[in-house]
Amino acid sequence: MRARSPRVFMMDLWATVPYYTAYLSKALLKEDVDLQVGSISYYLDSGCFSSRGVQLDPGLLDVVGRFRLPRLPRRVLKLAESLVNLAALSVRFAISPPDVIHVQYLAMMRSRFPLDLWFVEFCQRRGSKIVLTVHDLLPHDTGERYRQRCDAIYRMVDGMICHSDHIRARLMAEFSVPADKISVIPHGPFFYDLPAVGSGLECFGVEPGAALALWQGIIFRYKGVDLLLQAWQEVEARGCAAWLVIAGTGAPELLEQITGQVKELGLKRVKLHFRFISTEELVELYRAADVVVYPYRAITTSGALATGLALGKAIVASDLPVFRELLTNRENALLVDPERSGQLAGALVELIEDPGLRERFAGRVREMNFGDASWISIARKTVEMYEHTLASSV
Repeated sequence: MRARSPRVFMMDLWATVPYYTAYLSKALLKEDVDLQVGSISYYLDSGCFSSRGVQLDPGLLDVVGRFRLPRLPRRVLKLAESLVNLAALSVRFAISPPDVIHVQYLAMMRSRFPLDLWFVEFCQRRGSKIVLTVHDLLPHDTGERYRQRCDAIYRMVDGMICHSDHIRARLMAEFSVPADKISVIPHGPFFYDLPAVGSGLECFGVEPGAALALWQGIIFRYKGVDLLLQAWQEVEARGCAAWLVIAGTGAPELLEQITGQVKELGLKRVKLHFRFISTEELVELYRAADVVVYPYRAITTSGALATGLALGKAIVASDLPVFRELLTNRENALLVDPERSGQLAGALVELIEDPGLRERFAGRVREMNFGDASWISIARKTVEMYEHTLASSV
């Protein structure tokens, strides 16, 4: 038995996964965890942390995240700020290291000089136990380029959290991670706790009375927006009174490709909103959507899916192992092979034209009770993981 609660440093120094860090930190604080949240402010949502009662401790500076700057200068300044913060944290933790460093994201992992990884290794040498949340088994859309470095990280850390049994099995099979080093803790939902503030859909250009299909998130190739647009061509050809809204941000070259594809396919009922969607707008979109679609080619975990579940939506998703742990075809969702555009189109048409089926699926999703109860359970399992990791070193 430990005489005191372990001191935990939650590490997401560049605010790369800010909402996950904020919701998890809020839940851990309710469990009376001695928690420091090592992150800068999220530049697109200044209230991401403070509105959830989370105080930030990035090390020394938290300036860049308070301003909306162009992409290149923002990244340069974030790097400079991060160097200062890493130096300050290194001095502090050299004297008094936390019991646990819980790493959410290593923003410099792909660089030649992964200073944040070196910082974590330094803390480990000073006596901190390192727990890593595996949000992505390998970095998005990079193939095998970083497998060797990821393998080294997975071997180095003392404990790991992943969000599904499928990813746990892959960690064991592909990276030889011992089973007792991995804890499967589900991904919690976002934005379920925000109130509806009105219709607010006029700015998205959706006409009243038509069904609404929604794709929302950060745009990467693996998330299958191009596959969805191919399927939507068939949806329009069948004369469905429906709109598709694609809302989110991504690399400029991907956004250009999607815009070009919409024109090339001659799509008339697609609205593209390539910008940051405020949390208030996002909740309005989800609440208004008749169908939420996740046509991913591959997935480690999905905060967007957790949000769709928390807000009780009818879902079309790719038939992937991670999704199958939460969704059952024709029970609470329609699961399809996204590479077969006709199958994806058929599922969309079926839900668009059958309000009764949509409500049946949505009702069963609501019965899953994604919300505060989810995060309470997640926090308690996370504390158990901390205690297991610390006990394993005794």
